[in-house]
Amino acid sequence: MKLMKIADEYKSRVNKTLDYIETNLDRSFTLDELAAVATFSKYHFHRIFMGVIGETPFHFINRIRLQRAATFLVMNPKMSIGEAATQVGFNDLSVFSRNFKQHFGQSPTNWRTQMSQKSNLSQINSNPEKVKEELSIYFCSYTKSIKWKTNMELNKSIEIKELNDMTVAYVRHIGPYKGNEELFRGLWGKLMTWAGPRGLMAQPDLVSLAMYHDDPNITEQMKLRTSICITVPEDTKVDGDVGKMLVEGGQYAVARFEVQTHEFEQAWSWMYAKWFPESGYQPDDKPCFEMYTEEPKDGVFKVDICIPVKPL
Repeated sequence: MKLMKIADEYKSRVNKTLDYIETNLDRSFTLDELAAVATFSKYHFHRIFMGVIGETPFHFINRIRLQRAATFLVMNPKMSIGEAATQVGFNDLSVFSRNFKQHFGQSPTNWRTQMSQKSNLSQINSNPEKVKEELSIYFCSYTKSIKWKTNMELNKSIEIKELNDMTVAYVRHIGPYKGNEELFRGLWGKLMTWAGPRGLMAQPDLVSLAMYHDDPNITEQMKLRTSICITVPEDTKVDGDVGKMLVEGGQYAVARFEVQTHEFEQAWSWMYAKWFPESGYQPDDKPCFEMYTEEPKDGVFKVDICIPVKPL
């Protein structure tokens, strides 16, 4: 039991470092700085990080930067390659291009062209017999927000909302997660077992989230990061493998879906393949997440898919 607690503590400190890196991805880091965030000696931090994550701190940073830039290049058609490089912390375009080609096996330009064509073809050829899905936009005077009407069967509403900052406690998983109901039950169970005795599950304004830090179309399955979260007061103390982070507020596309477990991927894919190209928005550089407003009933989840946005 004592060894398990030590392992959880190490994992928690490394997760804190991952959160710090992700929040400051556009700037440079030193080993001393990252070790201080994790509250480890710099002489041991490198080896501990490698043991928990499976790659060195600076390999992790470089990979996350390149994968974030790769997403920008596909989702933000007006963003230049130089802008994408700068936004993820590369000040030298030639260094960025060389690293990008080493990681993805092709230049940033070729990547953008190939992935954009692949995305467009998938939209056209996905299901030719399917009823044409249509979007219409309007302004809701009651909520003072932009909304969309759609005939997409799983979607119930879409609107642009200004979300507030949220402090959350989380349990994180690194690795594959697609379709793994047992995994998510275990993560939720672990978080609730920690939160329940502390009275945190009884909060009147409790919000439950599942956050996805990486693009599953770009990041290899074994390195995908997922955080199961609940909102908590800012001064909440965490321990073991339960971490705490700030989910940054701002402008989000909030899309309500009613889905069964096997339909989550379809809902996410529809947002990126159908809604974004017709919306006038592009994804902003923050993690996206699912927000659960109530308990699932008869295997059906009412979930808000929340994606940070900015004007195209």
